[in-house]
Amino acid sequence: MSTSTRRAREYRERMRLRGYRPVQVWVPDVRSAAFAAEARREALALAEADRHSDDMEFVEAISALGSLDDDA
Repeated sequence: MSTSTRRAREYRERMRLRGYRPVQVWVPDVRSAAFAAEARREALALAEADRHSDDMEFVEAISALGSLDDDA
């Protein structure tokens, strides 16, 4: 067994003794062409949404209604 394998095993064991468990997390590959295309699409959609001020007025109006319910 290599030194790095042994150290990793010992580290995992110490963490388990402290009550932790390993978790694998999958995240998008930000280097992929598909990710870049989706990021661009979302950025353009956000830029277009900024041109529609009535959307924000609606959000603010319903947010104000929610705060009235909190007082009751």
